[in-house]
Amino acid sequence: MDLPDNFDAREAWPNCPTLKEVRDQGSCGSCWAFGAVEAISDRVCVHSNAKVNVEVSAEDLLSCCGMECGMGCNGGYPSGAWKFWTEKGLVSGGLYDSHIGCRPYSIPPCEHHVNGSRPACKGEEGETPKCVKQCETGYAPDYRKDKHFGSDSYSVPSSQDEIKAEIYKNGPVEGAFLVYEDFPTYKTGVYRHVTGEEIGGHAIKILGWGVEDGTPYWLCANSWNTDWGDNGFFKILRGEDHCGIESEIVAGVPK
Repeated sequence: MDLPDNFDAREAWPNCPTLKEVRDQGSCGSCWAFGAVEAISDRVCVHSNAKVNVEVSAEDLLSCCGMECGMGCNGGYPSGAWKFWTEKGLVSGGLYDSHIGCRPYSIPPCEHHVNGSRPACKGEEGETPKCVKQCETGYAPDYRKDKHFGSDSYSVPSSQDEIKAEIYKNGPVEGAFLVYEDFPTYKTGVYRHVTGEEIGGHAIKILGWGVEDGTPYWLCANSWNTDWGDNGFFKILRGEDHCGIESEIVAGVPK
């Protein structure tokens, strides 16, 4: 497959608005769920040629997956998240207080390493929301009927060409990497770890790639709201498995 030097899923599929969306995980270690539902929402749209447009619920995944996904707000596994989508399905659900979809996110947004109008985040532990198998009042289809399913989920080999081909063909993927102290202060350009201690793992959505000033990068969406980084997005060094960014790529195909 001939892959372009630059690719941005937001431009490739302009009729899929979730591609441009940045969410906020709040004071909860739910990045594993956000990276998954963000990419799944995009893939449902891409797969349907923009006929099905849905914000897949982070709440449903975070609260109902249980042990297969890890520990809810205390961290979890991207692979378990995608498997849950194929086995139990995921309902719709928008941002906090949006009243969009069946189960919108219940944890309020906060400031992630940025000074702004919202309260500062209180770390990423927090109480995992309860698994409520019903839609919020006023949403029409019932919970079971609102489930969207994946037909298959898989990990993508850690070669950049395979990761690129997967994104190019099927839409964004979920990835994970090690966060060091110099990442939260990222603003623009291509992130490369230079200094500071390791803070922990973090899962995100990868939606493209390119080269900036001679440096190859992956284009990623974070779940720390739009006032973090580059309008909520960031670029990270590509091709060297930098901070492990290429070694934990997960994806799947909608039913």
